[in-house]
Amino acid sequence: MSTEAPPDAEVGQWHRLDRRMLLIRPVLDVVKSLPVLIGTVILGRGNGWEWFGLGVTALTVFVGVSHVLTSRYRVADGQVEWTTGLLLRKHRAIPLDRIRTVDVTSEPKHRLFSLSAARIGTGRHSVAQGSGNDQLVLDAVSQAEAHRLRTVLLHRKEISPEAEAAPPEQVVAEVDRKWVRYAPFTLSGLAVVGAVFAAVWHFAHQLDIAPENVGPLRDLLDDLANTAVWLIVVVAAVGLLVVVSLLSVGGYVLSFWNFKLTRESEGTLHVRRGLITTRSVSIEEERLRGVEVKEPLPLRIAGGARLTAIAGGLREGKGGDKGGGLLLPPAPVGRVHEVAAEVLRENFDPATVPLNRHPRRALTRRLTRAIGGVLLLAAVLFGLAWIDFLPSWMWQVALGLVPFAALVGWDRYRNLGHAIVGRYLVSRSGSLARATVAIRREGVTGIVVSRSFFQRRAGLITVTAPIAAGKGGYQVVDVGESAGLAMAERAAPGLLTPFLRRDAQR
Repeated sequence: MSTEAPPDAEVGQWHRLDRRMLLIRPVLDVVKSLPVLIGTVILGRGNGWEWFGLGVTALTVFVGVSHVLTSRYRVADGQVEWTTGLLLRKHRAIPLDRIRTVDVTSEPKHRLFSLSAARIGTGRHSVAQGSGNDQLVLDAVSQAEAHRLRTVLLHRKEISPEAEAAPPEQVVAEVDRKWVRYAPFTLSGLAVVGAVFAAVWHFAHQLDIAPENVGPLRDLLDDLANTAVWLIVVVAAVGLLVVVSLLSVGGYVLSFWNFKLTRESEGTLHVRRGLITTRSVSIEEERLRGVEVKEPLPLRIAGGARLTAIAGGLREGKGGDKGGGLLLPPAPVGRVHEVAAEVLRENFDPATVPLNRHPRRALTRRLTRAIGGVLLLAAVLFGLAWIDFLPSWMWQVALGLVPFAALVGWDRYRNLGHAIVGRYLVSRSGSLARATVAIRREGVTGIVVSRSFFQRRAGLITVTAPIAAGKGGYQVVDVGESAGLAMAERAAPGLLTPFLRRDAQR
């Protein structure tokens, strides 16, 4: 039974979290306390420690239940207020003009009772105050209440029964089941395999478990000792590829199934996605500053890419979509450019325009970095092999990577470029993780020109365009000095003029 107000509730009225969470929260708290409970029961053995585990579990459940019972929130006087706590009261207020995002997430525990968690973000982050201090989480509201909050907080408009039905959303993009073929090329499963391997290795190390002392592993190692090295490498590579591909496909389905990007009548882009855990994110178009097309090398070879928004208030993080900036999951690159144009309300995607090439000196820098890094690694491995610390084949393998490093360096230069088309500054860089960025010039808040000692010798500079969105600034690296300054002047007219005139007078 829920005590929260209906969507047409009076403005300023206090609301409670949905009481149905009381059926879920204690169970989750008991599950979280199981390691402590089991450990104290096993180690207690009649000396009273089991009561300590029971006490910790009871306290955890009490804190969780009191959070649900005492939490209240309201929207009044130009701010959203939240208060909670039984013994220690907490109160927080966020002005409405600071709210940038309202993310609605429904995990399995929420979907069991048609609930959602509403995360109200300000887009600001304070290291001193903690990583989660830039958002307010209402972790148990009905789906109708979550929709009301999103409308009230983002559009400053209350829903009432007399209000006319909102116009239907315009569908910009939907996931195609065929796109799952791009999942293995994202290599997201590789991270899962690495994390699992690291966890197992750490656990075995803590328990002093050696692989050769485990029966099945000992038999496997004995069999491998009598097998050719090349066959072991081939079988291991194929096995790893299969496992990574399956995990990547599974992750793609869980994260992006039912993906839909729509445009609402209030000028908001709305993203919904997820199979088991669903997520709903709104991006106000007036805060949109551009788009970024990301093409990791394996995905680029397969003809795919992903699209993310550059917008104020979205939190940056691993994957590029931590704060909801993902506009399209891995998909055909042509479809990505179509969606980018639709999102920007342009006739074409600015990220597809021909780019101005950078000087050949930039190619020299990339080849030097790529090849020099591999040669340095080979030299270190050679030194370790010379003192009999490592086998000799390791430095030989590293030396054999020189042609690949040269190819990567050349590809990094080939992808390097910039352009100014209409109201957009476009830049591209990278090879293993190529990214093309198109930002609106009116959003540029300044120009930063920098160059290292080696760039000065090569006559190159790096131009950074700060912007109150995304990463906070986007670079055009290793561009010729005159071309870079001319580009900066066009991107932000008048900002560099006084400095250029001062240099000319000198």
